[in-house]
Amino acid sequence: MPATAMNHFTILTDQLDETVKFYGELLELEPGKRPNFKFPGAWLYKEGQAILHVIAGDKMPEPREGVIDHMAFSATGLVDMVERLKSRSIEYDLRRLEDANVWQLFFFDPNGAKVELDFDLSEPAPA
Repeated sequence: MPATAMNHFTILTDQLDETVKFYGELLELEPGKRPNFKFPGAWLYKEGQAILHVIAGDKMPEPREGVIDHMAFSATGLVDMVERLKSRSIEYDLRRLEDANVWQLFFFDPNGAKVELDFDLSEPAPA
């Protein structure tokens, strides 16, 4: 059977609480039910769907970003998100892609994973 949709992303961390807080505060993902694995971690949800799995451990791979270049989420509220990043002194890269009708907002999580948020181009530009 062919793949039909993206199910979730999994990231590694040596900072579980900080990582869960980061995605909760910035992307409004909420911790939820997770199987009773023999290793620590968290599953983060949006509207009942597990989107991001976090595996916690003592050792991180080098380079920290690993083999996945980035994870991308569809999002709304570009102006608010840029303000959230600024208020936390998180560096970001914002790109306006006219031909794709999208704003792309890139930043890094506490573990070095690159995050992309895609906003409709009709959203107003941040100040």
